[in-house]
Amino acid sequence: MSVLEQATRAKLAATAIATASRSAKDAALCAMADGLHTRAGEVLAANAKDLAAGKEAGMSEALLDRLALSPARIDSIAAGLRKIAGLPDPVGEVIRGSTLPNGLQLRQIRVPLGVVGIIYEARPNVTADAAGLCIKAGNTVLLRGSSTAARSNAAIVAILRDGITVAGLPADCVQLVDASSRESVTELMRARGLVDVLVPRGGASLIRSVVENSIVPVIETGVGNCHVYVDETADLDAAMAIVLNAKVQRPSVCNAAESLLVHRAIAEEFLPRMLPALRDNGVTVHGNPAVVAAGAAAGIRIEPATAEDYETEYLSLDLAAAVVDSIDEAIAHIRRYGSGHTEAIVTESVTAANRFVAEVDAAAVMVNASTRFTDGEEFGFGAEIGISTQKLHARGPMGLPELTATKYVVTGSGHVR
Repeated sequence: MSVLEQATRAKLAATAIATASRSAKDAALCAMADGLHTRAGEVLAANAKDLAAGKEAGMSEALLDRLALSPARIDSIAAGLRKIAGLPDPVGEVIRGSTLPNGLQLRQIRVPLGVVGIIYEARPNVTADAAGLCIKAGNTVLLRGSSTAARSNAAIVAILRDGITVAGLPADCVQLVDASSRESVTELMRARGLVDVLVPRGGASLIRSVVENSIVPVIETGVGNCHVYVDETADLDAAMAIVLNAKVQRPSVCNAAESLLVHRAIAEEFLPRMLPALRDNGVTVHGNPAVVAAGAAAGIRIEPATAEDYETEYLSLDLAAAVVDSIDEAIAHIRRYGSGHTEAIVTESVTAANRFVAEVDAAAVMVNASTRFTDGEEFGFGAEIGISTQKLHARGPMGLPELTATKYVVTGSGHVR
């Protein structure tokens, strides 16, 4: 089946899901979660084949980690669907309302976007998360994953479609687009009038390609070149814990820290503690001359950093680092190299925290907390479609409200203008 045929079927199913009751949508989500539990073996078997093919093709450890599923990860995906079912239904929510001087009653309400296309790489958990959020927000969804996860995605979507029909909703509310060729991506990008919005999730090249070539409106989810700045007033124990968590807990994801900035006033005390801890956790540090010197004093080799290092979203156990003379220099560094995703400051100074929050331009700013918290589930959204780094329509983790548009409803009593 061609992408245009699938998009047409999604458009036909859109009315049914847009007008479905909350109970019907929640029943579908719970049936989808139940199916993932009872048929987890099918998903794991498919995923094992994808992983074997990925290893044979020389896929990086970071991408293999993103691709890998386990019983625990499937349980987490199913739990995410149930969390979404438990969230308030955004459809029909009144954002604002008033009675105009002429007696007309005006309401602005949330309505589904319609047909949502998701283009993503090597993340089979996105398949269920995206489908669940779109269903709850009253949208149909076309899922175009990567060829590297084709078997995993097919197994998951088959289960999700069965769950949807259990609740009496059309199976075509969720469809998997063929990932065997790039043509399917092009067709999605050209399906204006059938697909209402595209959301690309993945590496910089994928996102740039969709943003630059799509004639369908795009919500850009950006790369995560995230920084942790350790201020001169920082609690150094807290700073160490935050840096390690931000870099090491799961380095292959977009909210992992890629750069460490340290105020010169505390660098002499902090770096001799931080650098060995990073080394012991397998992190390769790429630093400016002050960091290289601190490493040498501690008997640790630091790779000299280039501008390219500071621009890079590593998605691995690599970290760019620099000693800065002031918070001004830290903010300037982030403005130059940051991707607008998540930036963090560790400080005991309210003044410094307020300056950082006010002057750093990012979708999320953390004060004395790890960058790893920028996540739809951590924010209480149940799950997320992606983390938007653009400024129109949606910014930051995209949950249910971000998957809706609005409609004005005007009620009169025979009013004419």
